Amino acid sequence: MKRRNFIKSVGVAAAAAYVGPEVFAGSGSAGTTGNVVPGVPEFPALPYAYDALEPYIDARTMEIHYDKHFRGYYNKFVAAVKGTPLEKMSLNDIFSGVSSHGGAVRNNAGGFYNHSLFWTNLGKGSKGPDSELSSALTKAFGSFDKFKEAFDNAAKTRFGSGWAWLYLKPDKSLAIGSTPNQDNTLMDVSEIKGTPLLALDVWEHAYYLKYQNRRPEYIDAFWHVVNWDEVNKRYSGAMG
Repeated sequence: MKRRNFIKSVGVAAAAAYVGPEVFAGSGSAGTTGNVVPGVPEFPALPYAYDALEPYIDARTMEIHYDKHFRGYYNKFVAAVKGTPLEKMSLNDIFSGVSSHGGAVRNNAGGFYNHSLFWTNLGKGSKGPDSELSSALTKAFGSFDKFKEAFDNAAKTRFGSGWAWLYLKPDKSLAIGSTPNQDNTLMDVSEIKGTPLLALDVWEHAYYLKYQNRRPEYIDAFWHVVNWDEVNKRYSGAMG
């Protein structure tokens, strides 16, 4: 898969008022569904080649994860809201009342959103948290290493499928937690609430081909491919 060129979409990012990922649209083999939710790109392109995160995340896992699972969530999300008032709502508004929208919307809107954020917070070459985020992490957790330990624990102890999050609470303090299935911290059903900054997918489809049942190894590998430039930008935007 060739590296793609991207343009930033004002869709999800603008509609969510910087509570979510900046989703990219691009051309190439990903194709389109021909039926899109207003404000959401036709089918967001992956911002790097399938093998770009080797050896930490293997190319075959990335291909299946992106082109099968993510595409499936997107298509089902489109289908679930088609012809309903939700078709014209922002993701943030959908999530704020998701408890009343049914399982198809909850699971597939969450799956689309969570993965969109996940793709953009992966990459190689970023240097780490900037001074602003580093100070906030130290204030919240004691040190960067203690932050990583707490995040690792949230990911390792999430029973079954779900996500680990670093998020900004409404009082502007940082927190770590996890959600089941495709829930996230923007949903009214979530026990933890705030602005997502960093997400880790701990569904088995995210790692099983390479790591099998060794989730802790996958979590360790994750830290080698965190795109801190994106996380820094999310934090600064959420604070500002």
